[in-house]
Amino acid sequence: MTTDVKRAFKYRFCPTDAQAAELSRTFGCVRKVYNLALAARSEAWTRQQRVNYDQTSAMLTAWKRTEELAYLNEVSSVPLQQALRHLQKAFANFFGKRAKYPRFKSRKKSRKAAEYTTSAFRFRDGRLTLAKMAEPLGIVWSRPLPEGASPSIVTVSQDAAGRWYVSLVCEDPSLQPLPPTHAAVGVDVGLDHLLILSTGEKVSNPRHERRERARLAKAQRKFARKAKGDGANRAKARRKVARVYARITDRRRDHLHKLTTRLVRENQTIVIEDLAVQNMVKNGSLARAISDAAWSDFRSMLEYKAQWYGRAVIAIDRWFPSSKLCSVCGALQDTMPLHVREWACDCGTTHDRDVNAAKNILAVGLTASVCGAGVRPQRSTPGGQSAVKQKTLRREP
Repeated sequence: MTTDVKRAFKYRFCPTDAQAAELSRTFGCVRKVYNLALAARSEAWTRQQRVNYDQTSAMLTAWKRTEELAYLNEVSSVPLQQALRHLQKAFANFFGKRAKYPRFKSRKKSRKAAEYTTSAFRFRDGRLTLAKMAEPLGIVWSRPLPEGASPSIVTVSQDAAGRWYVSLVCEDPSLQPLPPTHAAVGVDVGLDHLLILSTGEKVSNPRHERRERARLAKAQRKFARKAKGDGANRAKARRKVARVYARITDRRRDHLHKLTTRLVRENQTIVIEDLAVQNMVKNGSLARAISDAAWSDFRSMLEYKAQWYGRAVIAIDRWFPSSKLCSVCGALQDTMPLHVREWACDCGTTHDRDVNAAKNILAVGLTASVCGAGVRPQRSTPGGQSAVKQKTLRREP
């Protein structure tokens, strides 16, 4: 089975002064067009009218002809059109109840990025030249593109630490399904240990943010002492804070990539919990640790890699009492406080709380995949049902 998957390859590059100035102007124009279009669509909505992409594209043409916005003609028109398409997609996600209402882009806080399609760049012999530029970008090719790859979309961005990146989207024929295997694993996430597998293995939590907390606090104190405004010293201090955050993010992402790749290569089926991480981080005492663990990033990486390599990821209901259920006899405990890490069942089995939860997660996931039912805790009364159709489970009082 051959499946050509479109994949983004991201590289760092060092722009010349002229290229940096051109890209900075493009970022500003993209932000301006996005905000103008969002304001126009929001104003039309108050009049109970709807504005689509074609209408905002016509507005862009009119804006370019005005004296106030004539500078929009100085940059490539493709990133500006792409900004309008991104806004259209944001509204589609909003009306589809998949996202919140689109927000205006900020000069200081929003991501600096511009997207180019094939008509706005030239890629020949490993040299990428963008529209309005005379020289190719100085890309650091840390890994090769697929042989014969032809990028369809190029995205140029600059992060808060001042690093420049270029992302090339192209088809990767090397991504093929892995040989099938009968291995399956249940995964329980945690804070003391990042992952607990149903095999009994525990993956330690690196706690990247905690390791850099002293350096981060020092950089933030220096930044707080700078006078507010657009001064060079304050900007320099801000970049130092951003570099610490970038160091934390890079290490965390690298660790998660290695973990998810290993799980996908070794197992045919991976069962996880459908956690509501956005609600969990509202807990003030655990929010920092949960954010550092990056459970949402772990799940997203696991899912798209499983799709690449022909594996299956099953997410069980978040209310399933995996920690309170004995994985041997199926008895359900009444309570299980967080400080209890080991407990003994009436059947005589002593459980490690997390390993037992991972085994139960695997069991309910395999049951759901085979018969379309979700395992429920066994009742104490005879005749209690052990499996029902998949549906949202509620907390019992």
